[in-house]
Amino acid sequence: MNLPLQETLRGLSYLSEAEVAVYSCVLRYQQVGMERLAASSELELSEEELGSAVGRLRQLGLLRSHSKDPALLVPVDPDLAAAALAAPIRESLQEQRRRLDQISVEFGRLRARFLEGGRRQAGSIEIISHLDEVRAALNRASNECRQEVLSSQPGGGRSPEVLQEAMSRDTALLARGVRMRTLYNHTARFNAPSQAYVAVLSGLGAEYRTVHDPFGRLIVFDRDLAFIPDEEGGLGAVIVREPSVVSYLCSVFENAWAHARPFSDAAADGLESVSKELDRTILRLLAAGCKDEAIGRRLGMSVRTTRKHVADIMDALGAVSRFQAGVLAARAGLLDQDENGPGTGEREAAR
Repeated sequence: MNLPLQETLRGLSYLSEAEVAVYSCVLRYQQVGMERLAASSELELSEEELGSAVGRLRQLGLLRSHSKDPALLVPVDPDLAAAALAAPIRESLQEQRRRLDQISVEFGRLRARFLEGGRRQAGSIEIISHLDEVRAALNRASNECRQEVLSSQPGGGRSPEVLQEAMSRDTALLARGVRMRTLYNHTARFNAPSQAYVAVLSGLGAEYRTVHDPFGRLIVFDRDLAFIPDEEGGLGAVIVREPSVVSYLCSVFENAWAHARPFSDAAADGLESVSKELDRTILRLLAAGCKDEAIGRRLGMSVRTTRKHVADIMDALGAVSRFQAGVLAARAGLLDQDENGPGTGEREAAR
């Protein structure tokens, strides 16, 4: 669109009465010169006003010069004039539409990637229901791990079958220079298969510690991929890739690790010392109102073993009820002897 036409279009809000009158007069004559228009009784315009109106009607294409006599003005069909005037506008609109379409197409390509990224983000939490799939996912994560594995394995001793499967996987990790740290319950120190497993892997560079009450089952690979249980007692797992969640799980592990003790079998620590430590933990859980099932689950013992320990503790204290055992233990200062024992959070386990 040329500049004069742009200026004309910007000024085109409406036709003035003078312009309409001039066009109507030329239309009546069909071809007329400026002198006759100026002398026409239909137009009461000054010479300047007439010249301005004729000039604008020419710009808008409503008047043109006669082909044989340029001094004569000839009217043009308004439809034709409008079509000629609108043509560059339509062309400009079509160009704008093309640009809009191009923006939609180009940004649409990015939109597809954005949605794909959103799907990956939604996939940062993945639930695996079957044990075989969990094992396959763990093996894949182990094969891809290059720096570090953090693991919390509550529940006391692990079965020989599980330890055998973990042995080959963990040996391969250590051979690649991957650092491995694992937390167990204190009760794992009484378990012969666990003792043998820890002895072998410790010789290869793995690190093991035990705590009164691990926070839960957890495995983290390279601090960017975590496995947690799908539900209490379930055989599945939840795979977590969301960075802030994985970072939080690592901080929970590090806090527990800082308060844990190096793994050693019960005999090496002294059976009496280990037993007293275990009894103090049970006392704390009893005082918090935990049931036998909750105590056993948190300390990695069977319910039967837990009940035996509770009975022995009550007998030693001369208590006739669990509540009385907690009161007597508190009076004797037995609940204050280990600052690293379970704290106020134990009430959650009573549920």
